[in-house]
Amino acid sequence: MRLTALLVGLFSIFLLNLGACEREGPAERAGEKVDEATEQTGETLERAGEKVEEQSRQ
Repeated sequence: MRLTALLVGLFSIFLLNLGACEREGPAERAGEKVDEATEQTGETLERAGEKVEEQSRQ
């Protein structure tokens, strides 16, 4: 679980750094969509990990 969270965090940082580069036009919009998708994926994985953790405690 911790490994998954760590990997998601590192992947998110990597993609956010890519998104920080200035782009114009369609490339900028695509980068923003990638950033949003990455953030949503990270949040989803985090919630899933929390649910697994909760179930393993029961």
